[in-house]
Amino acid sequence: MVLSGVEPGKEVTLIGIDGGRGIRSRLYSMGLVPGERLRVLNGNNNGPILIGLKGCSLAIGRGMARKMMVV
Repeated sequence: MVLSGVEPGKEVTLIGIDGGRGIRSRLYSMGLVPGERLRVLNGNNNGPILIGLKGCSLAIGRGMARKMMVV
């Protein structure tokens, strides 16, 4: 499943990023590495997806969220 398909309030584990070196590097620099637990805080159909990670909130664009594989 991809991150953009997760309902708000659900907790998931990032298992991979389906993208090139640039997007992987950018997400890794934000702490979004495989094995990390995430909570989807807000994922309405418009705008970015708000996620919780290690006590912080991050806004991820929908294009990036579609490349993040989670379980």
